[in-house]
Amino acid sequence: MTSIGTGYDLSASTYSPDGRIFQVEYATKAVENSGTAIGLRVKDGIVLAVERLIHSKLLVPGANRRIQAVDRHIGMATAGLLADGRNVANRAREESSQIRTLWREPPTAVADRLALYAQAYTLYSSVRPFGISTIFGGVDKTGPSLFVVEPSGVCLGYHGAAVGKGRQLAKTELEKLKLSELSMREAVIEAARIIYLVHDDNKEKEFELEMSWVGDETGGLHTPVPTDLVAEAEQKAREALETFE
Repeated sequence: MTSIGTGYDLSASTYSPDGRIFQVEYATKAVENSGTAIGLRVKDGIVLAVERLIHSKLLVPGANRRIQAVDRHIGMATAGLLADGRNVANRAREESSQIRTLWREPPTAVADRLALYAQAYTLYSSVRPFGISTIFGGVDKTGPSLFVVEPSGVCLGYHGAAVGKGRQLAKTELEKLKLSELSMREAVIEAARIIYLVHDDNKEKEFELEMSWVGDETGGLHTPVPTDLVAEAEQKAREALETFE
């Protein structure tokens, strides 16, 4: 059965006879057409990195960010439609604020609330699923946590995660790392290497490397990675590309 012209792809509230929801699959395809985003959960924190593709030379450097702060100790990186990412980021901030007010605890569980929000947009014919996958990373009293929320509303915890066009190669590289033994600074170097590696297969467009971290290095606050460390990581990533087989 094909997914074109069958009539089962006109609404997110309609199942096909073989149990598929095509609108959710199309949303996933929108994610796959975006730049790659990865997250690393290491022994002392979280590192997020995004391959932000430059679609025009007229764009202001550093604009159109795909990594955003949700709370003081939570960050999120998105792959997919930029406008959807901003909408979800605003909702995540509202959820985080409510959880902090009610329970007075660091709300890294905000990913579960956002998963419910995303899943609600797969139930009604009057709305469409969000065309993004979101990586949430944060720290609380139990340590660092990393989650991925898919367009379907599925939320899973990871040690290392990748979404976007280069996710398969990125996941392969993440699996080679001993994440539980890496420090945050080492994770920054590895994250930059992986982003440069996956972009090597997509050379038709320039990109900017966007990175943030949260953990012991930042005093538990979600902040951008310092520019000097990013520059060092990018230099090492370019050198690693020359020796990659």
